[in-house]
Amino acid sequence: MVTDPPFGGLVEPLAVTFKKLIAMWKKGQSQDNNHKELPIFWIFPYFFESRICQFFPSFQMLDYQVDYDNHALYKHGKTGRKQSPVRIFTNIPPNKIILPVEEGYRFCPLCQRYVSLENQHCEHCNSCTSKDGRKWNHCFLCKKCVKPSWIHCSICNHCALPGHSCEGPRDGCFICGELDHKRSTCPNISAATRVSKAVRKQKQRKSNKMKMETTKGQAMNHTSVTRKKKRRERAHQYLCS
Repeated sequence: MVTDPPFGGLVEPLAVTFKKLIAMWKKGQSQDNNHKELPIFWIFPYFFESRICQFFPSFQMLDYQVDYDNHALYKHGKTGRKQSPVRIFTNIPPNKIILPVEEGYRFCPLCQRYVSLENQHCEHCNSCTSKDGRKWNHCFLCKKCVKPSWIHCSICNHCALPGHSCEGPRDGCFICGELDHKRSTCPNISAATRVSKAVRKQKQRKSNKMKMETTKGQAMNHTSVTRKKKRRERAHQYLCS
């Protein structure tokens, strides 16, 4: 099964659907082949790897960068991204899948799989660790490889982008700022909703007013042109008589 769902789709409902298809496929198999798995290629961005492996532990991510000829971002060239974030997740052993050498892939004998040329084997992690097509660097403090643009922050005690906020992401409510609840359970959510609706109504009234003024102006211009045309016709008739 080859599936290329929209990237905005949630992983969980997609995984549930795929499991139903797998169950249907197994019902149609003979007793001899009942132990086999349905071979699957799931095309999705690499940053969903942990979520996909959560539902399908046997899946592995290939290092092949999937490009689209008709997509503005996910294609090679001046108009697209330099590196596509789209990968293939599969339950087929990676050592059985040969990636094209002419497109910049090589076989890593230590990992027993094909990887991109920039994805170098890390002797400390004992793996080709890059996920995004760039060469990652090993951080001895974090004890893992990280993106080349990241540096180790002594305050956060982990690697992050240079200029990041050491306070971390905002954990509290986005409406009132309190830390003991989330936005969905905020007691002020009704007031915030009313303000939001009022702002939307005000914008809608302003938009409608502008449309009415434009329509009115067009109607006045049309009336003025019609009057001038009638005056010219009457003048012409007078001169001819």
